[in-house]
Amino acid sequence: MDTEIIQKKPFTYKNLFSPAWVWKFVTGLLLLVVAFLANHYAFVYAHAYAIRPTSSYVGDIILDNIPVVNLNFIIVEGVLLAIAVGILFLILQPRYILFTVKALALFMITRAIFMSLTHMGIYPDHIQPGLGALDNLYLYFNFDTGLFFSGHTCMPIIAALALWDRPVLRYTALAIAFIFGVSVLLAHVHYSIDVLAAPFMAYGIFHLSKYLFPKEYELIRSNLS
Repeated sequence: MDTEIIQKKPFTYKNLFSPAWVWKFVTGLLLLVVAFLANHYAFVYAHAYAIRPTSSYVGDIILDNIPVVNLNFIIVEGVLLAIAVGILFLILQPRYILFTVKALALFMITRAIFMSLTHMGIYPDHIQPGLGALDNLYLYFNFDTGLFFSGHTCMPIIAALALWDRPVLRYTALAIAFIFGVSVLLAHVHYSIDVLAAPFMAYGIFHLSKYLFPKEYELIRSNLS
């Protein structure tokens, strides 16, 4: 009976910074720092390689047959809004913090590796970010750099998998992934393979995160809330 009562108590920030969990939080932050560094150098390397004469764009059966549409309000402002909402969700649901931080770090490291392998020039006539404050913030975090695989599409799908038992949030995340995927194709900022591969990459990253961080995942699956 006592165990059942304990399991039904909400997971609070007091629990997060308790001796039982604080080290996992610290290691998650350290892993996230490593991921940011990996992304930075992958972005620098990918950009330097992409502007070489040998790195030209390639044909794409989808992009070759659809018009270019300026959807920066979704690609830039939409992404920043989704990040802000995600942060707010984590603030309100601290039991998701540990798994989210580590899964995010694994996503960033995985994408940095893939971005460093093969380099193509970006498709011509693509829509570039504007000159506004939000566009500058988007560029500051290098969200516009790198082609394979689409982070716009992959991250919401990972979120949907993590929130699978919460139907409203699951379908919302999947709808966001679909909207972002269509938008980056219409703006010609990603090749179709970047977007179509994203669900498979998301599935792999999510299940690898479950394997590497089982206690963090069990925390979000438990009855603590």
